[in-house]
Amino acid sequence: MGKLAIALSLLILSSQACAMDVAGVNVPSTVIIHQKTLSLNGSGIRRKFFFKVYVGSLYSERKLSTPAQLLADPGEKLIRMNFVYKKVEKEKIVEAFTEGLSNNSPILRWSSDAKAFLSWFKADFVAGDTVDIFISPDGTVSATHNGKVLGAFRNPDVARAVLLIWFGEKPADKGLKEGMLGKG
Repeated sequence: MGKLAIALSLLILSSQACAMDVAGVNVPSTVIIHQKTLSLNGSGIRRKFFFKVYVGSLYSERKLSTPAQLLADPGEKLIRMNFVYKKVEKEKIVEAFTEGLSNNSPILRWSSDAKAFLSWFKADFVAGDTVDIFISPDGTVSATHNGKVLGAFRNPDVARAVLLIWFGEKPADKGLKEGMLGKG
C-alpha cells in the first residue's frame, strides 16, 4: 500500500510539473481540441497600464517562434485567454479586438466575418473566465467562453487577421506576443 501511495504522489507531482503557473493561472502544457493534442507554445500576460488583464497562451501542433512561422504553419492553433482582472466589460474587449484588427488588417476589419467575430463577445469577462479562440487549417475561426460556443465561420483571410491581433506588427501587447511565441 505504501508503494502505491508513493507512486501516485510521484504521478501527481510529475503531471503538475508539466503545467506552468502564470500570474496565478495554471497553464496546462497540452490541450486536446477536435481529437488533436496541441502543445503550449508560450504564455504571457496582457497588461493594460499597470493592470494584469488576462493570461494569454498559444497552443499549436509544433513549436512556433516567429509570426512568419505562425502564419505559415498549416496546423491547428488555439489562443486561450484566462482572465485575471476582476471585470472586463464586453465593450472593452470588442474595442481591443477592433483596434487589433484595424492596426494589423485594416481592410479586413470592415468585412462581414470580422464584424461577426466582434459580435460574438456579448458578455463581460470576470476573473476566472476562459475564452478560447480556435483557428483551424482550413481558415475556420471559432470561439468559446467558459466552454459555451460563441460562434464560428470559415474565412482564411479573417482567420489570419484574428491571429494578427496578437502577432501582427502592432500587437495589443508586445510582451504578450513575445511570451506566446515562447520568448517571454
